Parts: sequence; structure tokens; C-alpha cells
Amino acid sequence: MDMTIKKRSFLEIFTPRDILWTLILFIGSIIAWQVYQDEMDIYEVYILFGTALSAVWLGWYWRSFQTFSYVVTAISLLAIWMYARNDFDYEAQNDVFLLKYLISSQAAIMWMSFLVLVSTVTYFFALFRDSAFIYKLSTFIAWTAATLGFVGLMVRWKESWLIHPDYGHIPVSSLYEVFILFIVMTILMYLYYEQKFKTRAMGGFVMIVMSVSVLFVLWYVFDRQAHEIQPLIPALQSWWMKIHVPANFVGYGGFSIASMVGVAMLMRLAIEKRNPNNGLLKALPSHQIMDDIMYRSIAIGFAFFTVATILGAMWAAEAWGGYWSWDPKETWALIVWLNYAAWLHIRMTKGWHGAPMAWWAIIGLFITTFAFLGVNIFLSGLHSYGEL
Repeated sequence: MDMTIKKRSFLEIFTPRDILWTLILFIGSIIAWQVYQDEMDIYEVYILFGTALSAVWLGWYWRSFQTFSYVVTAISLLAIWMYARNDFDYEAQNDVFLLKYLISSQAAIMWMSFLVLVSTVTYFFALFRDSAFIYKLSTFIAWTAATLGFVGLMVRWKESWLIHPDYGHIPVSSLYEVFILFIVMTILMYLYYEQKFKTRAMGGFVMIVMSVSVLFVLWYVFDRQAHEIQPLIPALQSWWMKIHVPANFVGYGGFSIASMVGVAMLMRLAIEKRNPNNGLLKALPSHQIMDDIMYRSIAIGFAFFTVATILGAMWAAEAWGGYWSWDPKETWALIVWLNYAAWLHIRMTKGWHGAPMAWWAIIGLFITTFAFLGVNIFLSGLHSYGEL
């Protein structure tokens, strides 16, 4: 038997596409640093190049992210170019057709909202009809929704500077902005699992949370005018915000996916008990796959949430003079952390799986939702700038 191990060449591991991706990100980071270095402190420079390195790795690991990023960049630059043609007038969004109806920040976010709702319906329609074509259409709609949501955030970033230089900020400062960030990140995380496990049957379940989030965003826009860009309050004028907030919402996204996969698992278990010959059993993934996705989602979410909590404590020490003050937001963040730490501990040491862990993941989402939104509604404290 030939036991020779064939060594893979560099180009077999990293394709020309990957090399081009790396060069684009490296050159783009250098250009951004050259153009904006006078407005960046040393920490923001670290964030810029750290983000670029993270994006390089993510693009290598998940090549669909490369395509997604290229499309987001192209559309965002098109929107900025249209503003440039109109002397960088913020009001151009009311006069230029494409800006007004498609790629200004608010237009793109409204399209994202519509497509999330459509995607939820089509995923479930495909599940009950077992239609490969509708499944593919649902995935395309979900990708388009995530693309337009991210475009909306990128263009909003530029628009904040167009209103007034003092308004300019990365769009992760208000409850409205972070809800959009949450929707986009969660959809992307789900689409990764959809590709990895080659199943689209859980799309409708995950999109339920996205649809509820969209309905909240729509209420927040039309009832509270939350989409209007406001200057940063002093407490948020910090480079910490640029890393603390995104890390938090990767965590929230992972917890949300796990909970809805838990719903799908419980549905499968109920169908198996009542009607083992039901056709839905063929459409839904196996217990093992759903259990694996649930575990991976919580593990990734927990890792990022832990990092976000540590970063938040460091930010608090700089802003308020102490790492921990038992503020309601901090207290509930600790409760969320302990909940998922216990989930992972039981899973890894006792081997629990199936229905008990699915119920736990679902309950965990309610705990997380209260920490994210309920605290803002019912409690007050040092984080009151995020209240409704």
C-alpha cells in the first residue's frame, strides 16, 4: 500500500481568488489609513487592520463571504458616487431615483425588511411543498436581504458625515442601528450553516426571529422616527464601541439561531411521536445535524459574547472609573453569560442533547431578549442611552 502523503501546493490551498481577496483588503486598508489617518487614533488604526485580517481569514474559510463583500462594496460605492455627483448633498436621497428608491440607507433597509418577510414565507412554503426551486429562491432572497441591510449600514455611515462632520459615526450606536446589524449578522451566520450542512429546511424557523426583528424596526421607524441620524452622545464617542457592539451581536445571532433550531428539533420530535410516516420528517434535518448546529451556534455566540463582555468592562473602566457597577444591563449580561456557560458545560461534561437542550436554548433566547431589549424598556441605568 502506498503510504505517501501528497503535499498540497500553496495554490491548491489558497486559490488565485483568495490571493486577490487578500490583496484587495490589504490595499484597501492602506488607502483608508492614508486618507483618514488624521482622524484616527492608534486604537482605531489597530481596529482597521485587525478587521482587515479577520475579513481575510473569513473570506478564506467561507468563500461566499468574498462574493457578498464585493457586492456590498460595489453597491455602497455606487450610492456614495451618486451623492458625490450631487456635491455630497444629503438631500440628494430625495431627488436621485436610485438613492430614493433603492440604495440610500433607509431605502436599502426598507428593502431588507421586505425581503426578510418574503424569505420567511418562502422558506416555509418550500419546507411544506419540498420544492428545491423555492428553497433556492428563498436562499437567494435571504442573501439579497443581508446584502441590502449591510449596504444600508455602510451608506448610513457616509450619510452621517454628510449631515455634519460632528454627526459622523460608525452605525452601531442606536437601538435602530444595532437591530439592523443583528438582522444582517444572524442571516449571514444562518446562511453559513445552510451551506455547511447542505440543508435549507431550518431557514423558515431562523427567519421567524428575523421577521419579528423587522416588525420591531418598522414600528420603531414609523412610530418613533428612529431612522433619523443623530450625533453621538459623549458616552459613545469612543473606539471601544467599534469592537464591543459587533462582538455582542455575533453572540446574539448565535443564540437566536440555536433557539430556532431548537424549535425545529422539538417539531421533529413531536411529528415522530404522532406520525412517524409524515413527509416533513424527510425534509427536516436529522436530530444529529440540528443538535450539532445548536451546539456550534451557542459555542460561537458564547465566545463572542464573552469577548464583548470583557471589552464592555474595559470600556466601563475607562468611561466610568470601574470595571463593574451592577448596572441593570451589566447584571443581565452576566445572567445571559451564566446561562450559556451552564448550557455548554452540561453539553460537554454530561453529554445532554435533544429535547432538554432545545428547550434550554429556547428559554435562553427569552433571557437574551430581555437583556438586549427588555432592560432598555423596563429598567434604567448607565446604559439608558439605548432606551426606547
